[in-house]
Amino acid sequence: MEKQRSSFTGKLGFVLAAAGSAVGLGNIWRFPYLAAKYGGGIFLLVYIILAVTFGFTLMMAEIAIGRKTGLSPVGAFAKLNKKFAFIGYLGAIIPMLILPYYSVIGGWVMKYLAMFISGNGADTTWSETIVNGDTTQTVTYFDKFVSGTGEPILWFVLCIAITMVVVLFGVEKGIEKVSKVMMPVLIVLSLFIAIYVMFLDGAWEGVVYYIKPDFSKFSIMTVISAMGQLFYSMSLAMGIMITYGSYMKKDVNIEKAVHQIEIFDTGVAFLAGLMIIPAVFVFGGEGDLAAGPSLMFKTLPKVFNTIWGGQVIGALFFILVLLAALTSSISLAETVVSVIQDKFKIDRKITCLIVLAGCLVLGLPSALGYGLLGGVKIIGLQFLDFFDFLSNSILMPIVAIFTCIFIGFILKPKAIHEEVEISAPFKAKKLFNVIIKYIAPVFLVAILVSSILDVFGIFKI
Repeated sequence: MEKQRSSFTGKLGFVLAAAGSAVGLGNIWRFPYLAAKYGGGIFLLVYIILAVTFGFTLMMAEIAIGRKTGLSPVGAFAKLNKKFAFIGYLGAIIPMLILPYYSVIGGWVMKYLAMFISGNGADTTWSETIVNGDTTQTVTYFDKFVSGTGEPILWFVLCIAITMVVVLFGVEKGIEKVSKVMMPVLIVLSLFIAIYVMFLDGAWEGVVYYIKPDFSKFSIMTVISAMGQLFYSMSLAMGIMITYGSYMKKDVNIEKAVHQIEIFDTGVAFLAGLMIIPAVFVFGGEGDLAAGPSLMFKTLPKVFNTIWGGQVIGALFFILVLLAALTSSISLAETVVSVIQDKFKIDRKITCLIVLAGCLVLGLPSALGYGLLGGVKIIGLQFLDFFDFLSNSILMPIVAIFTCIFIGFILKPKAIHEEVEISAPFKAKKLFNVIIKYIAPVFLVAILVSSILDVFGIFKI
């Protein structure tokens, strides 16, 4: 007799778990620096428009596929049409690639949290300028830390171990229980820090830059970058929403649940920008926003070191970031575990050990990629950057393109409508049909092409 599939206890459990998956480092680490780079308010406006149209459509499709089949991505596409089972395999590869390097970054966050909790947050602002002939190089605390060997590996192992312990307990006792605690705490911390930062002297200039759209800064790259962020932020095209959908009960209103997930996801991204961009304005003005991906590890500790109560605020901020990182790494790990269990019918404990071992092997190059293995590069990229490029810029758009074509022209949107309407009327049916068949594929091809041209230096995003 086949073992009954696990499920979330109800709508709240599903929404918080799915929102926890969507709310991750993409919201708190990536969203603010992209918003800063592409004009603040205009990027925010474009992102919100895309989230409620494009993001809504893809998330609806993935969750409905998961619930309709009751399987993770590989089994789900095979059950719907064996000729398109390859989409599921491609989708399953993505979390397998992301989880190891994502856990490396999660380890970095844990290290910074430990520094601030122990009262040594000021040490993270250390930097030294090295003069070598006609060249000068500034080495920061972050550079020194990630170029090490023991510490990056230690924190990486700790992060992936915590993730796998939660997944080991299963859907209801592990993921759902943890999400019901982590998500409310994450929201409260986001609100607290955002309000605190807004009342700092000089912060209002940053608030205006962030929320007031400047249409003179709009370009096609604003749209492409916002679209790319949407994938990263909302856990789309990586099998997660299909897997979580497979755990969803039939009486849950999918459309309403997706709207609530979007509110959580976009709300936290908005609050992250409200925390970080005004804080950077307080410290050094608009110029410091150019720090890009290093904003969280190099620039923000300087901000915390200069404001009143910065040691406490810094600790709270990195607790917030860690919670976001863990909720997403848990969803990535659960997707990988679910795929292996569905395919090979292996016990969850054994599967978790297999995934843990695989992550340790795949994650080590990323953990050592800025130190011991710093001289080894793939297409000019360090290991972590290469895995990020391969998963987020290549495979995710490809999976999304095939998913849109499959649903729009092979399976037909009616199959999704029928699944959604089991629990409630599908109000946005017409919007869904137009985007999944015509608009989404065009945007996705643009993202894919621009990302490839960018990494090879042909066209800079």
